[in-house]
Amino acid sequence: MARIIVFDVNETLLDVQTLSPYFEHMFGDKNALKEWFSLLLLHSEAATLAGPYFEFGTLAGATLDMVGAARSQPVAEAEKKRILEAILHLPPHSEVKQALGILKNAGLRMVTLTNSSQKAVEQQVHHAGLTEFFEKNFSVDSIKRYKPAPETYRMVAAGLGVEIGQLRLVAAHAWDILGAMQAGCSAAFVARKGQSLFPLVKPPDVIGSDLSAVAERIILREKG
Repeated sequence: MARIIVFDVNETLLDVQTLSPYFEHMFGDKNALKEWFSLLLLHSEAATLAGPYFEFGTLAGATLDMVGAARSQPVAEAEKKRILEAILHLPPHSEVKQALGILKNAGLRMVTLTNSSQKAVEQQVHHAGLTEFFEKNFSVDSIKRYKPAPETYRMVAAGLGVEIGQLRLVAAHAWDILGAMQAGCSAAFVARKGQSLFPLVKPPDVIGSDLSAVAERIILREKG
């Protein structure tokens, strides 16, 4: 039986870099986007390890305030609201729709798994025009544990009524790949610009420079 393909959303499917103009406007430095996103991921993982749990959008706003405080450039509430709204309207990377179409035509089941809230991921997938490809969108909000906690991947397996080994996570983040494989999933790494695998663990059996390359290799693995 072919594995069910589980997609990370932000950066893997959707282009977070389109937020750069907002950060350049606020801080005069487009690199502030990377600083903010790294803080967001760090504190989501810290919230899972140490608590308390906060919804991802709340963390996004709080870490945006942290970037402003560190730069002595406080973020106005109106600017914060614009960025949080823009996150819900992120466009897909240029090859994503075609790659998902190839996987769907190959008969593979596909779902998403994201740190975003359930409401947010439904909006993101809808606005990106990707709804038709996924049978379900999973949010960590339902168990209040962020990826890469093993419970998040197990939640998807339980929700689909399959064993954890029947899942293959697709992500552009080494930490997500690590978490999924440690939980018992297979994985596929989308090596987008600026992303690399964690060198201290075994790499996944599928690696590609973009989602199109990954899709072709997944089909060879799952349908070959």
